[in-house]
Amino acid sequence: MKFCSNCVMPDTKPGVWLDERGFCNACRTKEVKANIDWDDRFKDLELIVEDIKKANHPFYDCIVAVSGGKDSWYQAAVLAEHFGLKVLCVTLAAHLPTTEGIDNLNNMIKDLNVDHMKITIKPSTFRKIRQKCFLRQGEPNWAEHCAMFSSVVNTALIYEVPLVVWGEDIAFEFGGLQRSESKPSALAINKSDLVKEKTVFDWLDDDVSERDVFFYKYPDYKKLEEAGVQSIYLGHFVKWYGRKNYEFVLPRGFTGRRAGPLPGNFLDYDNIDEKLCEINIWFKYLKFGFWRATDQTCYDIWNDRLSRQDAVKIVNDLQDEKPFNDLEDFLNFHMITREQFDQTIEKFRNHDLWELVDGNWNLKTKVS
Repeated sequence: MKFCSNCVMPDTKPGVWLDERGFCNACRTKEVKANIDWDDRFKDLELIVEDIKKANHPFYDCIVAVSGGKDSWYQAAVLAEHFGLKVLCVTLAAHLPTTEGIDNLNNMIKDLNVDHMKITIKPSTFRKIRQKCFLRQGEPNWAEHCAMFSSVVNTALIYEVPLVVWGEDIAFEFGGLQRSESKPSALAINKSDLVKEKTVFDWLDDDVSERDVFFYKYPDYKKLEEAGVQSIYLGHFVKWYGRKNYEFVLPRGFTGRRAGPLPGNFLDYDNIDEKLCEINIWFKYLKFGFWRATDQTCYDIWNDRLSRQDAVKIVNDLQDEKPFNDLEDFLNFHMITREQFDQTIEKFRNHDLWELVDGNWNLKTKVS
């Protein structure tokens, strides 16, 4: 396990490789972004918007998937306020939302004065698929990512909305896959790093039928093309940085976690919408040796807001904290026992990275 010499990302992250300088994918992406003409990129976005407006769609010009979080709030504001598009905001409902998540979503809709649709997958299906994802691959949130991408694009088809706008291209922005350039089209977002090569059909069995998973099924690309539905990453056209998005929405009614950062977190505003997310992220620690503090400090390093030296201290101080404050909710929702939970932890613990010392599991290598 080796760490980037410029940030604190380990080479155990899937897709990451360190070059001769010791730089990771995302640090090389930073160099690529420094040479992008963002004014030209924004003009490209203006042309897309101009074509959408010329078509004079009677109801909606675009859809934005929103949670009430900082990034989706910023996206919707750019499209509704700067460009004056008729925006439909679509939310995949959280089954265990936080108070902050509920408040932020409501405040966002009031602030932007836009139409809003909430899609709620029936709890039995949602629970069963999440449970399978957790027990079989240690990644329960795969279900949300799959459903979010699919339900939003299906909504565009159903309501004949010509444009779907997402935030950043995660593979390019965060170094999951090395590309020398970002791409504007998000049409294949269902094959992104968050979903990988699996589909909802991998989870069909006697408990979950094809009838149950409509909102998990991504439309055929040809069908989208024939319907004239475009899907783009706003982060291709606008320089993307989550902290700046946070600073943009903070005076407009957004609130971070009122009790302060969650365990293992450096920031108090990342993924605070619902209670089922943090354990999913923590499983990265078991599998790859890093999680929230690494992601958050690296993001600030890539945007010149934090030194590597400070990041090393933050990561080593925080990464051993366990996100078990909502563990009972997690167990009850997924209908699993603590014994099953602990067995799943050990099933996915990477023994190449971890060692048992005096009855405690410790990372063999810590960032320095």
